[in-house]
Amino acid sequence: MSHFTTFKATGPGAKLALVALGAVAGVLGVATAGAAGTDSDVPSVVVKYSDRNLSTDIGVKDLYAQIVRAAKQVCPEATIRDLNLQRQVNQCRDQAIARAIAKVGNSQLAALYATHSRNS
Repeated sequence: MSHFTTFKATGPGAKLALVALGAVAGVLGVATAGAAGTDSDVPSVVVKYSDRNLSTDIGVKDLYAQIVRAAKQVCPEATIRDLNLQRQVNQCRDQAIARAIAKVGNSQLAALYATHSRNS
């Protein structure tokens, strides 16, 4: 069974993410999703995955990589050398990844995320 999860940027870096979202649409087979209502100004990316893929280590690692790429799309690099802005971008990415991992609800994926979080 196929699933998808939507990654949304939040926090101070979310407005920055809006600027670059259009430029990254369609990259790596990831589709952009338009949000409605109060989330209409928050960029988001949909990542499709399958429960069957999450039954293998390779599938879990692949989904984690897709989640990280999606977070980088909705929270793009700061183009100026502004440490405060870069900190906001990093916080935006961290929050997007954490929410996505929780939304998927897979223990292997959560363990991989915990390992990467400790090492960064």
